[in-house]
Amino acid sequence: MPATLDKMVNKVKPVFSHHNHHSEDTRDHHNNKKEDCVESSPVVAPTETKAREIDEATLPPPTPTKEEKARKLSNSRKESAFNAGDAPSTPSEVPENYIPKKDSRDSSYAHPKLPQEIAQDKHVDQREQYKLKLEDFKIERTVGTGSFGRVHLIQSKINNRYYALKVLQKAEVVKLKQVEHTNNERATLASIQHPFIVNLWGSFQDDANLYMVMDYVPGGELFSFLRKSKKFSNEVARFYAGEVLLALAYLHSKDIIYRDLKPENILLDAHGHIKITDFGFAKKVPDITWTLCGTPDYLAPEIIQTKGYGKAADFWSFGVLIFEMLAGYPPYYDENQFRLYEKILTAPPKYPSDMDPAAKDLLMHLLTTDLSERYGNLKRGYYDIMEHKWFDPLEFDLLVQRKIKPPYIPELKGKGDTANFEKYDENYHPYGTPQKDNYREKFPSF
Repeated sequence: MPATLDKMVNKVKPVFSHHNHHSEDTRDHHNNKKEDCVESSPVVAPTETKAREIDEATLPPPTPTKEEKARKLSNSRKESAFNAGDAPSTPSEVPENYIPKKDSRDSSYAHPKLPQEIAQDKHVDQREQYKLKLEDFKIERTVGTGSFGRVHLIQSKINNRYYALKVLQKAEVVKLKQVEHTNNERATLASIQHPFIVNLWGSFQDDANLYMVMDYVPGGELFSFLRKSKKFSNEVARFYAGEVLLALAYLHSKDIIYRDLKPENILLDAHGHIKITDFGFAKKVPDITWTLCGTPDYLAPEIIQTKGYGKAADFWSFGVLIFEMLAGYPPYYDENQFRLYEKILTAPPKYPSDMDPAAKDLLMHLLTTDLSERYGNLKRGYYDIMEHKWFDPLEFDLLVQRKIKPPYIPELKGKGDTANFEKYDENYHPYGTPQKDNYREKFPSF
């Protein structure tokens, strides 16, 4: 390992959300375990990671000539509306959702922004107008566990709909120094709403626990579907990548960096569309940040180098995601974490010989250490990605409205089906038990 890399890695203790690609564990959609963060701490603590059984990558063949970009995306406003009946207390109005609108031929801006009245998300707070409480729900079963909490399937006694209830023990959150990150996750989710992002309907606390009521997404993780399929075809990978790109564009328009993109954090709803979940590493960053955290094999080079980084780091991870969907394994892998970093910093990925040339060209523009060349970070922002030839068959204006049929529809026996999640014991202390509360003031937004 180069001396500079060794010095950089040992400068601070990195924080990771482990990427269990080969593991037999099927983690639930709110149970991505992480370690303490340098600046702030994630919501769930770490587990052991096993090495992925993948051959080490070697250098790829010479970079091919850059292909001509595809046709321009029509300049139409994309929108989608939530069903108001989904709310635990059924608010009278639920906001519409958009992707950033901008003339795709205009190259005079760095990052596309939502129109001001949309960017403010003035209707999002309506989800908070009803004060939820534990007595409003029937707890069905556990669908995931973590170091200081668990996630339950619950059913509303008001509208009979199913939700996911994330329960965090306040004493453990404080003990593990996760207060800032827990508050940050709740604040981030409360400020956003998009058809491809899990929805936070409300939060509350009692003497012992914090509670977050979120969408229950019954289809399980994209990770599980990918492992069963080995790898995806161009058409399947393009569909999921397109929905992820729209979600990232929305987050970036609000200056939110996600920082933990991977198949485990992408859920499939009952209709087969994605929902991005686990916002423990998400952060509002108008410019740059220096936090060293994420999933090792998805980390952008600039994060590893402890340089200040911004939204471009998400587009690197987006490239890793596309590569893994198409190849069945990530572009970089090593059981030794330091060697993994060295590969990311110094060695271009080896592309499978049967990878579609257009996909390879797109990935070469995403998985580049040169920020001045990385798609998503150029003057035209994410439009360079949307208008790339590989995405040419995809109609984004229909995709954001969920009008394109997903390639896979989860088999479900009902809206409260939990077959796509692992079974857990139900040995936990009853919620709502009165006791001395020493930490309420640390979580003022709950």
